[in-house]
Amino acid sequence: MSETRKVMVDGVEFEVQLEGEGTEWKATVEGQTFSIQIPDAAPVSKKKRSGGGKKKKSGTVSANIPGKVVTVEVSVGDEVVEGQVILILEAMKMQNEIQAPVSGTVVSVQCEEGQAIEANIPLVVIEPVPEPEAE
Repeated sequence: MSETRKVMVDGVEFEVQLEGEGTEWKATVEGQTFSIQIPDAAPVSKKKRSGGGKKKKSGTVSANIPGKVVTVEVSVGDEVVEGQVILILEAMKMQNEIQAPVSGTVVSVQCEEGQAIEANIPLVVIEPVPEPEAE
């Protein structure tokens, strides 16, 4: 395993290239390489990889903060693409573009322009486009 870290030694910052595993490591600082040992180092766990499949995204759109709906850009039956702005929400005096999390068809719009909404309440529901099955 190899990684670069910034460390402070007596108030001076250094960039250190670390290579190794377990208790035996090599640290390279400004072109000089040092062997270091970390006797009580627990083995670093490997990051788990997903099973290769994509995480299924929800087509339900909600705001994570309360606000006021400024505009609704979609209607029931509209086709949307992932990332398309579907409504604009004003929260804390800022206008936030709310985007479609998935591509698909709008099956429900549960808000209207000028409406005050609470956090985590479904606003728009999108029926995702079915993904082709992998062989």
